[in-house]
Amino acid sequence: MTSKALDTFLNENIAGLKEQGLYNEIDPVQGANGPVIKLNGKELINLSSNNYLGLATNETLKEVAKEAVDSHGVGAGAVRTINGTLDLHLELEKKLAAFKGTEAAISYQSGFNCNMAAISAVMDKNDAILSDELNHASIIDGCRLSKAKIIRYKHSDMKDLREKAKEATESGLYHKVMVITDGVFSMDGDVALLPEIVQIAEEFDLITYVDDAHGSGVLGNGAGTVKHFGLQDKVDMQMGTLSKAIGVIGGYVAGKENLIDWLKVRSRPFLFSTAVSPADAAASAKAVDMLMESTELNEKLWENGDYLKEGLKKLGFDIGNSETPITPCIIGDEKDAQQFSKRLYEEGVYAKSIVFPTVPKGTGRVRNMPTAAHTKEMLDEAIAVYEKVGKEMGLI
Repeated sequence: MTSKALDTFLNENIAGLKEQGLYNEIDPVQGANGPVIKLNGKELINLSSNNYLGLATNETLKEVAKEAVDSHGVGAGAVRTINGTLDLHLELEKKLAAFKGTEAAISYQSGFNCNMAAISAVMDKNDAILSDELNHASIIDGCRLSKAKIIRYKHSDMKDLREKAKEATESGLYHKVMVITDGVFSMDGDVALLPEIVQIAEEFDLITYVDDAHGSGVLGNGAGTVKHFGLQDKVDMQMGTLSKAIGVIGGYVAGKENLIDWLKVRSRPFLFSTAVSPADAAASAKAVDMLMESTELNEKLWENGDYLKEGLKKLGFDIGNSETPITPCIIGDEKDAQQFSKRLYEEGVYAKSIVFPTVPKGTGRVRNMPTAAHTKEMLDEAIAVYEKVGKEMGLI
């Protein structure tokens, strides 16, 4: 017999989310997640993927992954600290360090795992963390897990950060103080003010941590937000994912060798979770090679991002203050945002609605992620659908 209390809790809360327009429907993709996808037998222009450079379906990476399965098997077979560290993992980490401009790097099973692992391995109950109020959920969870005092500062507000850094460091209450920020904020596409953050960090001896999940492969000719500003020697911890622009799965932290040595002996996902598969490690390493050898895909991504932005802006949509290819169309009302996304789907464009709690209430939106794999014809078709649905719903 199952728990009545659990059933009551689940049924009431799911019904409440549906009533508020906050219940998220999951759409399974039939086939590869490319610029065009198939859902329920229907082909759609895909504007919701984080596959920025189109590498998730890249033929070279597919071949490298297949070869790794043949040579190393389908799984690593153990955690990294027993005998799950393959030569492929070490090769990947060496390339990641070169890519990010650091002494060393450590790879994890996901970007979320990175933030859970690295923050809690370095910070504890005797410390404080200054965190941008719009930081990703994985940063928030990593901060909570550390048991450090979490001090939120207003989004990209350097005056507020400086005041809170001064107060925290001069209070005498904390052994260490960290400032942590996304490099690119995934819901709005704006870029962290890293030069100013580093300046404040140097003034108050703060540990600097940048989550560059949406910056790697996008900014700095592909090397990320930190390299974009030339700050790789001044940021203590660079975190990134292998699942977005890199096109595979996993995450990593890059920094000084002693930091990486510490994470290898103290970060729990590294110690207690099986390593990423040989195919994932090999394909990720090859993707990093490709980004270091050529900026062609990066340039195409920006070209397509600018083209879509201009088209939607001309139609009168509110695309916020994005400084990257991430292009939100901010609708406001959650139910309107979901209805807008539904109508786009019906007209052949897949652009998922994003509502609370992912974004603040009243800022429901459809977030567009143009990639290097989209053609101008695809983007023109998408813009035409946006115009049709936007006028139909009275949004433009």
